[in-house]
Amino acid sequence: MQQALTELAAVRQRKKYMTQELTFATLGLSQDIVENLESIGFKTPTPIQAKSIPELLNGGRDILGLAQTGTGKTASFSLPIIETINPDLPRVQALILAPTRELAKQICEEIYRLKGQRNLKICSIYGGSSYDRQIRTLKQGAQIVVGTPGRVIDLLDRKALRVDDLQYVVLDEADDMLNMGFIDDIETILSFAPENRRMLLFSATMPPQLNRIVDRYMKEKIEINLRPKELTTALTEQIYYEVYDSDKQEALERVIHANPDFYGIVFCHTKVETDEVNHLLIKAGFSSEALHGDISQNQREKIVHRFKNRKLQILVATDVAARGVDIKALTHVVNYSLPSHPESYVHRIGRTGRAGEKGMAISLVSPKERHRLRSIQHVAKGKIEKQTPPSVQSIIKAQKEKIHAKLAGALDSLQNSSEEGRFEHYFTLSENILQDVPPNQAIAALLQIGFGTSLSEGDYRPLKAPRPERRYDRNNSQGGRYGDRRRRSNDGFSGGRYGEGRRSYRGGSQGGGSRKGGQNRYDQRPRRYNSDNPSYGSGSN
Repeated sequence: MQQALTELAAVRQRKKYMTQELTFATLGLSQDIVENLESIGFKTPTPIQAKSIPELLNGGRDILGLAQTGTGKTASFSLPIIETINPDLPRVQALILAPTRELAKQICEEIYRLKGQRNLKICSIYGGSSYDRQIRTLKQGAQIVVGTPGRVIDLLDRKALRVDDLQYVVLDEADDMLNMGFIDDIETILSFAPENRRMLLFSATMPPQLNRIVDRYMKEKIEINLRPKELTTALTEQIYYEVYDSDKQEALERVIHANPDFYGIVFCHTKVETDEVNHLLIKAGFSSEALHGDISQNQREKIVHRFKNRKLQILVATDVAARGVDIKALTHVVNYSLPSHPESYVHRIGRTGRAGEKGMAISLVSPKERHRLRSIQHVAKGKIEKQTPPSVQSIIKAQKEKIHAKLAGALDSLQNSSEEGRFEHYFTLSENILQDVPPNQAIAALLQIGFGTSLSEGDYRPLKAPRPERRYDRNNSQGGRYGDRRRRSNDGFSGGRYGEGRRSYRGGSQGGGSRKGGQNRYDQRPRRYNSDNPSYGSGSN
């Protein structure tokens, strides 16, 4: 009976705010919380907030929330938690799990902003930080805990984290936790939680494996699905270039040179690749830093701070390290390597094209990554257009326009400055220089020093055009043109070129050829480039 009355109250509340102008007050939040939201710039609820908050305040069901990154999911679960937990009970009442320590910190900081003057203690627990400090905060009576699965399990095992009074378990960015292999850890944590807790699962995508958690641990739930038909924003233009792995660095440099206002993240697959790409970008004269799991927390915070303040032009990062790094107004996201999971592609490119600003997502796709691109296109459901990398002529044109624009700005400042004598020392220096050097030589030398950009076509390395994909290449990574399809192994690399059994023509080992002995050796043979498109690899492109 009580449950029916609760559900009826929830329905009435939903009808009430649907007929009113939608504000945080009409969602049922307290006046002090509404006033705090206004003071920090929260004007109107986002769709996920408008649907989740009344349900959490008035209903009793679990919530499965599906919405893209950057749509306000954190506030949609944090505000009801702040409203409903008991500030006088010094026990953990809400546990929020996040895939990375960066995201855990970000959620914790957001809850501090949202709670206003509410007397609540919030604790963030994650690896790479002091156990003693975290345990001390828990003992002081933290009511909301935000953490990563590994450290949460450690503290549960040590009995430093007790969840007997838990009201809420929140899984934020659940698809990312799944991709990072945390599904067993999540189940372990849920086994500690009382049965009467409410479970809230928020995700940008819904991989089939997440149903295991939903079916087993979410009993009476409501699904709030606000994912668009196309998971990628229309404000983000998506393109890809087909290039060999050996040409990816040159292609990346061309992308940055062709876009003088480039401010973006370059995603790599491994820590080693991240360091290599970052080193080469710095060597090429770009302002860049690497971000991956081997970077200390202190150094990571300094790098992110510099990037947010545009002291850095480029951040080269792995998927894991970039989680929780919330940067506004990125112009570009570059996939130097395509992610292993299509859902990660959605997360990556969701970092640009936000808040009404246009952005561009560029993927550098090698021939061996074509099958991965098809998987991404299927999941993302957005158009990813194939283009050719920027030509040398277009790069030089863009660089010249950049130089002209900066010179025009400097001349304008020079002519309109209200400060007497501000530029006097520049005039004196210019007169001294022109006494010894002809004006055109002096200007050319200063441009080279100031911009450091080559305007000579001969200084750019040509790109080779990958051969067009042939029909039977689609299965090449799973047995080749003539591979025995019935004997493929699950790793997708068995079967040599003509492998059909115990010994293959180019297989290497039994069972249709091994990855090391077969396919890789065959793929590393000398290539014949496409003679129908010679300009792709010439110095003019």
